[in-house]
Amino acid sequence: MWFCCNSCGVWRRGQACAYYLPGYLSCFQGLFFCPEAASLLLHNFCIYHINPQGHELGAAPIPSDVPVLSVDDLADQVADVLDFFSLGSVMCLGVTVGAYVLTLFATKYRERVIGLMLVSPLCKAPSWSEWLYNKVLLNLLYYYGTRGLFKEYLLQRYFSKKVRGDAQYPESDIVQACKNLLDEKQGENIWRFLQSINERHDLTDSLRKLQCRTLIFVGENSEFHEDAIHMTTKLDRRHCALVEVQDCGSLVTEEQPYAMLMPMEYFLMGYGLYRPRPYELSGSPRSPLSPCCISPELLSPESMGVKLKPIKTRVTIN
Repeated sequence: MWFCCNSCGVWRRGQACAYYLPGYLSCFQGLFFCPEAASLLLHNFCIYHINPQGHELGAAPIPSDVPVLSVDDLADQVADVLDFFSLGSVMCLGVTVGAYVLTLFATKYRERVIGLMLVSPLCKAPSWSEWLYNKVLLNLLYYYGTRGLFKEYLLQRYFSKKVRGDAQYPESDIVQACKNLLDEKQGENIWRFLQSINERHDLTDSLRKLQCRTLIFVGENSEFHEDAIHMTTKLDRRHCALVEVQDCGSLVTEEQPYAMLMPMEYFLMGYGLYRPRPYELSGSPRSPLSPCCISPELLSPESMGVKLKPIKTRVTIN
């Protein structure tokens, strides 16, 4: 996940905070490394990347006598990071379980979050089927480490079938990079984080009280698609927009990063955190979550360029 807040600069340079998936450090690499996103994000924001305990590069195994953190503990750690860097209110971006932690953080520390950008977020407690699936995953990890079946099960949650590869399509570079990163991680530390997430609680009631603006991206083929839709229905429709990316898994940031650019531009313009150059504007900038909202036509494949897969938006137009 990542966060951004106001600091000194020519206009109001932002600072940002990122929370990522368990065992996969570079789930923002595709987004941050495409040139258009670099112009939008890296040139306008100072980004703080938050790793869960024991997931930083070169981390040692967490001692077995250290208690497994709850999801509330993980959210409180985000507040500790903000305090350490003397940051006030921030903008947050999180992916799947990172999106859950940041949403929980926003419900507990409302005055410290000015906005949320969430990718394939979770918001409900695990169903019985998911809970059992996760238990199998945890046992595989405990007994066999990050190799073999555990890695394949985890990749199914991250990526669409086309990107993972099969007899018809070769395995993509981003999947291979993810596998290599998993090999470098401490299995014990990943196990502890997944155990925390498998004991998460439902955020539905808290979502109704969340006042910060929220932009949600979800892949059409994401295992968390239902959660993203549910979350959108529970948030205040005046402050929430959903972008569904077709032919994509959970990691929209890796599979279809270009599909995120236009919605993010308008979202940040509504805060004054991004100021496009004059020739980029054909009219007055509008926030996607202001009362007039962003026109769905602006997010159509034709207007967004040939690089993008078709996307759908769900916003309320007054």
